[in-house]
Amino acid sequence: VQLVESGGGSVQAGGSLRLSCVVSGYTNYPYCVGWVRQVPEKEREGVTTITRDSKTMYIESVKGRFTISKDNAKNTLYLQMNSLKAEDTAIYYCAAAYTSNCSPAILVTNRPGNYRGQGTQVTVSS
Repeated sequence: VQLVESGGGSVQAGGSLRLSCVVSGYTNYPYCVGWVRQVPEKEREGVTTITRDSKTMYIESVKGRFTISKDNAKNTLYLQMNSLKAEDTAIYYCAAAYTSNCSPAILVTNRPGNYRGQGTQVTVSS
């Protein structure tokens, strides 16, 4: 499975960004896809997931501000980020997992069947 992110950048607090991720190289589309983020010298944090049947989960700190979605025809995953805060600054990775136990936490593990992209930097200045 290959995951290629785009759309990162720099924005002022309160602004918006939309990340995209093209998913390819699979025989069966992963049941669980989503986004994780990492700040240097800190642990990776699962942010949000969406299942093949479009069930979504978010961590508490982004609820009401971030929206995950997917376009099956384009094999593309999106993350719309609104009302961005300085603490959202991180490298954002698109991630996928072959598991029915889909959650943001499962995406940060190194279990077999998990995949991550190369990441895209999001910087929010206050």
